[in-house]
Amino acid sequence: MSGIGPVEPGEGTHGPPPSPRRFRGAPRGRLAALCGRHRRAALAGATAFVLLAGGGYLYATRPRPQPAPPPPHPAQVVEVDYLDRAVPRGGGRRAFGFEVLLGVASGPPVTVTRIGQPYAGLSVTSAPRTPFRTRAGSPRRIAITMRVTECGKVPKSAGLPFLDVTLRNARAIQVHSFLLGPRYARHLSEAVQVACSNSSV
Repeated sequence: MSGIGPVEPGEGTHGPPPSPRRFRGAPRGRLAALCGRHRRAALAGATAFVLLAGGGYLYATRPRPQPAPPPPHPAQVVEVDYLDRAVPRGGGRRAFGFEVLLGVASGPPVTVTRIGQPYAGLSVTSAPRTPFRTRAGSPRRIAITMRVTECGKVPKSAGLPFLDVTLRNARAIQVHSFLLGPRYARHLSEAVQVACSNSSV
């Protein structure tokens, strides 16, 4: 044999048939399954990231709720109304008893910590005794007894006497002066005149 050329297969022998060229497209078999899982995981991760980022942005830029307004000052919601005279317990001639109605219009409960009045010659007690609490919508009837302790320090004719009431709620503590009206002023003046008539004290 001479010359140069392709080696011919011998008689009765055949080489393997040429394998068809595969198109390099999507992988198949186990590799395809792995690639598919990887791609799905990557897409799921990217989607989750986008959702989390979007949710975080929405949360950060959400409208902030307005803070609840503070409760009102106690003096803004408490009313004290003069009812009428009352017979004081064991007060004698020098005691003057009357009743008031104390109500809270709204807001948290209000505690009355002290009830007083401006005259040095009078002492004040109340039933119920201070401190006591009153809730909104549940007015309380309060019996107050004033005793003349020194006639020289009590005016014979009280023009516009008032009660000093110390109030406390969740917002503040306040001392407020309540004018109880002309009927209370008249009754108090009459009681003082009776208590201090013919008295040198």
